[in-house]
Amino acid sequence: MRVFGDHDEPTRRQLQQCVDAEDGARGVLCADGHLGYSMPIGGVVAYRDHVSPSGVGFDIGCGNKAVRTNLLYEQVHGDLPRIMDEVFSRISFGVGRSDGRAADHPVIEEIRQADFAPQRALATTAAKQLGTVGAGNHYVDLFRDGTDRIWVGVHFGSRGFGHKTATAFLELAGSKGDMMSPPAVFPLRSETGQAYLGAMELAGRYAYAGRDVVVAEVLDILGASADLEVHNNHNLGWFEEHFGETFWVVRKGATPAFPGQLGFVGATMGEPAVILEGLDSEVSKEALYSTVHGAGRAMSRTQAAGKRRRGKVGKPGLIDFPTVRAELAAQGVELRGGAADEAPRAYKRLAEVLSHHAGTVRILHELRPIGVAMAGPDTFDPFED
Repeated sequence: MRVFGDHDEPTRRQLQQCVDAEDGARGVLCADGHLGYSMPIGGVVAYRDHVSPSGVGFDIGCGNKAVRTNLLYEQVHGDLPRIMDEVFSRISFGVGRSDGRAADHPVIEEIRQADFAPQRALATTAAKQLGTVGAGNHYVDLFRDGTDRIWVGVHFGSRGFGHKTATAFLELAGSKGDMMSPPAVFPLRSETGQAYLGAMELAGRYAYAGRDVVVAEVLDILGASADLEVHNNHNLGWFEEHFGETFWVVRKGATPAFPGQLGFVGATMGEPAVILEGLDSEVSKEALYSTVHGAGRAMSRTQAAGKRRRGKVGKPGLIDFPTVRAELAAQGVELRGGAADEAPRAYKRLAEVLSHHAGTVRILHELRPIGVAMAGPDTFDPFED
């Protein structure tokens, strides 16, 4: 294993357990890593002869998309409150939300004809949820770069379609879905392994399509066009060449960063995100050309927001969200939705996290948030990345 940054023993043990599932497998733990379900967030594992539905996780194809628009900050800042109101009203945020406006997207017809029968049965749900964002740490943001160009950035995955696809395969593997459960793996060349590959790739295309739909909606709200697009899945598996061999490489909450490849990595609702580029180096090779997908949590959701029961606060958290809202407003950030468990203090600092990956990536653009939209409190999705 190649470990970047500092991690607690359970997180390292969780990745080791995934690497141990196959003799000769390789593992990487990125600096934003923390415990996940069976495999840590920020984890990367390269298998020769297996695929792992628990490695990809429940939110198959979760990822980030950012586009640079033709607008300058001076063209939008006076109208920013109205713009963010429209983003929050026209795009659906939250667990179980549906929209249905993109039901005629070609990926829905793919789902109707999917090889894996349980996916075909999800076509109606998939059509309703395409272009919805979900909850937890998923968002739609507006940014301002160093030249005052406006960017749109989004983070979410395959919604209920991906979750139910993952659940079906985890049940086939007999996985209990506990945090420290052994990884669920199938032999690559088995019928089930091949079925998972096809189903996973379809869920990944669905996630990509959803982000395309949402970004197009925001561009329409802005009356803007885009001249640069950066789009990455960070919960998926790929066949890749490393050290002269072919591996199936699964990344859970880790951004692919091959030499010259661009990636969009978010920070927090009050701090700059980045557009980065993968570099060719010995450390990059050891990292299996992978980097962080965000800042990484510094405290649990319960620590940040406290415990709630039937909508009422039982035990208070460490973060006072009205204060956070006031701080963001003072910074010029228009916030819609959000809660204490997504506040900046709940996360590590992205610059510090990226410093552990020095020599593997370089930052091309720093993007300062000016508008943030996400689901509100009491909408935590337990299967986010």
